[in-house]
Amino acid sequence: MKAIQIVQPGEIRPVETASPALRAGEALLKIKYAGFCGSDLNTYLGRNPMATLPVIPGHEVGAEIAEVAGDAPAHLQPGLPCTVNPYTACGHCPSCRNGRPNACRFNQTLGVQRDGAMREFLAVPWTKVIADADISPRDFALVEPLSVGFHAVARAEVTDSDTVMVIGCGMIGIGAIVRAALRGAKVIATDVDDDKLALARRLGAAFTINSTTENVHERLQAITGSCGPDVVIEAVGAPVTYRTAVDEVAFSGRVVCIGYAKTEIAFETKHFVQKELDIRGSRNAMPEDFRAAMEYLKHGSCPKETLISGIYAPHQVAEAMKRWTADPGKVFRILIRFE
Repeated sequence: MKAIQIVQPGEIRPVETASPALRAGEALLKIKYAGFCGSDLNTYLGRNPMATLPVIPGHEVGAEIAEVAGDAPAHLQPGLPCTVNPYTACGHCPSCRNGRPNACRFNQTLGVQRDGAMREFLAVPWTKVIADADISPRDFALVEPLSVGFHAVARAEVTDSDTVMVIGCGMIGIGAIVRAALRGAKVIATDVDDDKLALARRLGAAFTINSTTENVHERLQAITGSCGPDVVIEAVGAPVTYRTAVDEVAFSGRVVCIGYAKTEIAFETKHFVQKELDIRGSRNAMPEDFRAAMEYLKHGSCPKETLISGIYAPHQVAEAMKRWTADPGKVFRILIRFE
């Protein structure tokens, strides 16, 4: 069968690989669409320390059930559109014991620590299959990245009395903006791209700040009555945005970190103590975040076509990655179509 493989930094191409055999406890999925995320781009650029090359990328899955093992539940029927929870959980580490398997110490995400979904067929435990007849395979490929942003909002415990600043309006940040707005919070979106900020406003942001043309501190002080936002969600992973999150969050506020910074960051640590901050990481997503993202896609006003920056055939994958590398700020999601 056809698959996509990142062979070495800067080299990605279609390859032929063996088709998976269905085993007990599994479902065989026909992959229709698989999305590239930021971790895949970093793997392609040789900047992802968690990935071992060569690797088949892909953990944002839009598929149909092709076949299920005899022990699968009756609701998983061939032909049903689905996605996959792409994470593993050992069941024994502190995170798993504490009911947070998304942060399993030994997690292996599809396409990162193990070969992923960017291939024609994928066999997975049927417990990892999330199916819904009312969502198309293409739209299912958006569920996982949206759910990561949704999970960050859950980690922040956002309510309708909060003012929430989201730094970074890429796909993950967009998910955080949507979820915070759905919870009734006043949302402030910050980015360097006016087009992304315009989309953030469409999706529920009450205020937008372009950090390259506006003074972020002054704007936040004006918006929040000199208090600062109750919650800051960092969805970029850069030293300047991490420091902004800590500097600008309100006293007794919550900072939630999604982005991975590539270098060490120096903080004014007095803010941690003086503000009595809650600083929380947010990793992957929980099943309830997947369900919430699916409900949004089914019943919300999600501009799906805008979030999909391009759809490519497997033989065009090198072209797709070169486009993304050349102008990463203009790309939300690139999908590979296996049809």
